[in-house]
This record gives sequence, C-alpha cells and structure tokens, in this order.
Amino acid sequence: MVELRNLDFGIETLGECRIDTPMSGVQFTDDHETVLVHSDFAAVETFQKEGLMPPAFECAGPRRKIYHDPSKLKCGIVTCGGLCPGLNDVIRAVVLSLIHHYDVQSIFGFRYGFEGLSSRHQHSPLDLSAENVEDIHGRGSTILGTSPGPQNVTDVVNTLERMNVGVLFVIGGETTLCSAKAISQEIAHRGLKIGVIGIPKTIDNDISFVQQSFGFQSAVAEAARVLNSAHSEAIGARNGIGLVKLLGRHSGFVAAYATLASGDVDLCLIPEIPFTLEGLITALRACLRKNRHAVVAAAEGAGQNLMKKTAVADPSGNHHLGDIGRFLQHHIQKAFESEGIEITLTYMNPSTAIRSRPANAYDSVFCLKLGHNAVHAAMAGRTNMMVGFWAQHFTHVPISAAVSARHQVNPKGKNWSGVIMTTGQPMHL
Repeated sequence: MVELRNLDFGIETLGECRIDTPMSGVQFTDDHETVLVHSDFAAVETFQKEGLMPPAFECAGPRRKIYHDPSKLKCGIVTCGGLCPGLNDVIRAVVLSLIHHYDVQSIFGFRYGFEGLSSRHQHSPLDLSAENVEDIHGRGSTILGTSPGPQNVTDVVNTLERMNVGVLFVIGGETTLCSAKAISQEIAHRGLKIGVIGIPKTIDNDISFVQQSFGFQSAVAEAARVLNSAHSEAIGARNGIGLVKLLGRHSGFVAAYATLASGDVDLCLIPEIPFTLEGLITALRACLRKNRHAVVAAAEGAGQNLMKKTAVADPSGNHHLGDIGRFLQHHIQKAFESEGIEITLTYMNPSTAIRSRPANAYDSVFCLKLGHNAVHAAMAGRTNMMVGFWAQHFTHVPISAAVSARHQVNPKGKNWSGVIMTTGQPMHL
C-alpha cells in the first residue's frame, strides 16, 4: 500500500446540499462521521505525535440534506470490464434506490461499457424502471452488457451533457475507475455539475481501500467447490494430481481463500509469491510419496516469470498472461515421466463459469448495500469517488486513492500464513 501521508482522503462535492431529503424513518449519516484507515492504535498514535490527523474515510449513508433535485435529476449506469457475480444485483439496487428512496424517475442504462456513451458506437441506452430490473438479481452477467477499454473522454462527457445526465454510476475495476476519474476531471474542467460515482467491481479483490469487493465471496465458494472436485479426482487414482487454474491476474486472493475454504489443497500458487519448477516438482513428489495424491491451486497470474512474456495487450491495456495452467500441466507430466513415475493429472479451469454465475446470498446483500450507498453519495452531491467497505463500514473513497496501488496478498501477513498452515507447503518453492 502507498504511503498514506501522500494521499488525500477528502471527498469532492458538486456544491452545498440545500434540499431536504424525501427519505424518513432511517438512520442518517452526518458528514463528520468517519472511519479510521488504520485499525491499530500504534499507527494512529504515530500520526498524532507528528501533529497530523490520522487518515480516515468519510462514512457512507443517507444525508438529511441532498444536492440534487430528484424531480429534475437524470441518472446513468454503466458496467465495464469483465463479468463478475453480482453485477445485476448492483444495477437493481441502484435503480430501486433512486426510484423508491428519492423518487428519481429518469434512469439510463448505457450499453456495452463506455461504448454506450460514445457517439461513434451509437448504442441506444436502456430505460431502467422498477419493472425491468425486478427479477435480474437472480441472473449472472449484466443486463447492460460490457466491453473492455476506455472511450474518448470528451465524447463521453459530450453525451452526458447532451442527455442532461446529472449522475453517472460507473461499475468497474481499476482501469474503469481510472476512466471515471478522467471523466470527472473533464466535467470539472467544463464547470459542469455532473456527479461520477464509482462502484468497485473486481472479482480478484485487488482495488485498494476496499476490504472486500462484491462477487469475491461467490467466486471463492465456487472455486472451493472445484478444488474439492479436483481432490476427488486425485484420490481416485494412484499418484493422482488435481491441478486447478483460478482467477487472479496480479492478486491471489481467490486462490488463497478458496484454498482455506477447501482444506484439500496441497500447494497454492499466487502471483505475489515466486516459485521455481524444481521447487514445485520437489514438493509434489513429497506429497505423492506421503499421500499418493496432491491438489494444486494456481492463480492465473502465478509463475509468469517462468514463461515467455508477450507484448500483446487487451483493449484495457492489460498484457496477455501466459497460461500457467497448461504450462504446469505440461511440465509436471514431463518431469514425472522423466523419472519413470506414472501419474494421473486432471486439469480444470473454471474461470469462465465462476465469472458468469449469479451472486450467492452474502454477495447479494453486499451488492444491495453497495448500490444503496452509491445512490446516497450521489444524491448528496459527492463526485469523483467510489463506495468502499472498510472495517465493516461502508465508506466514501476518492478514486485517486483507490487506484493509487494494487491490493495484493501480503506474503508476510496472517492470511498467507494461514494458507501455509493449511496446506503444509514449504514457505519457498
């Protein structure tokens, strides 16, 4: 994580909130309510000794006074990047909160990511009503569609201005949030009063200052189920090896937590912890000698230093990864064949099935709360921010802070220590 002293956690606003909220009978949040970034007293005390205020997030929640006049407000929603469990749940939560909490009646769903805001693509927006989002939360994917990559920021803001959109809700990951920040800056440059509210979508759980992102729990549950299946395959054969490639380009949270949830994994490989083929084969050999079977969970970004790098990137600027699953499948089989040891290796790659599945019950609740708090922030005139979740509280996080660094598994942290204790794998492979 970046040095917190270099970050500003203040939240931008469009102006003073002067309108009484139409909401009643709810617990309101005051603007002075905050959540400390640091949870330990020693870190807080360090800032105090230096005469500094400890860094803190503004608390999310409904305000008594709002900025936008609901009777005149038009809102837009866009989903960007890859699929993730819970996208439809978030869309539904935002739409129903705007309608039922604030009586906003004009809501556009922009199609296929930022393409929907581009005059070049000319996608017609979807009119979102309570009726047409009523049952979408039981489905995977997104009713709005998605696409990778940014669009021309000037063109996007032109569309928002032409359609008289007052708030744009942007649901996406790090690259999407960077685009949302650029859109906010162009809006400010023009002196427009358009709010941009981010809702972090990252199945890899890799956005900073978000304790947990939506879809992560669903992904871990499904990944653990596949790992258990790989274990069943492995124990069904002499010297059986189950190899499962899981999500995680740069952050191995899905693989690590699925390993903990499964309890059947012998070796967990994540991008944050380098390993060698020799170390991996040695550890596998020990597992087979002891148990006659083994299960390996490999995040998609693990072991990239072992493969030939490519300069090819997708429209979002992400470089194509080497296929660690197929790479390991080949080299594991080759290594044991050279030793005259017969193995039965089963390879599984459930990534697409995990991304496209509906959210589980936990994530559905989480998506509902994220959507509601995004709407409350928007109505209170906040902009260039995303809704976060920190220390069990929903928060307002400046987009600049959210994209300042990537959230990754700490190799010296308790979570990874738990993985080592669960698997029994060597500290260094």
